Amino acid sequence: MKKVLIVDDAAFMRMSIRNMISKHGFEIVGEAENGVVAIEKYKELQPDIVTMDITMPEMDGLEALREIKKVNPAAAVVMISALGQEARMKEAIIYGAKGFIVKPFKEEMLISALSKL
Repeated sequence: MKKVLIVDDAAFMRMSIRNMISKHGFEIVGEAENGVVAIEKYKELQPDIVTMDITMPEMDGLEALREIKKVNPAAAVVMISALGQEARMKEAIIYGAKGFIVKPFKEEMLISALSKL
């Protein structure tokens, strides 16, 4: 069972992702509301996969991705962001994201992306 850390500043989005993936054999080991908390939780929980929103307060997802990659260059981070963020998504891939999903997304898209990791 793959352990997942869910990072999004919107509580409803964290809950939505949690509900979608928990019934497909993923274990949610933690949640974070911004990049600063995400890095702390990543170090503490050592998840197999991180779902990372790009636009968040305090520290955005791209900066958090870079920091997590410093901690573990092999970290599996999937970026999740709204339409219109394509340029930032390309940046995320350059920084080492393993994939990206555009909001709004269907459950099948999320499960498919996470199952490849």
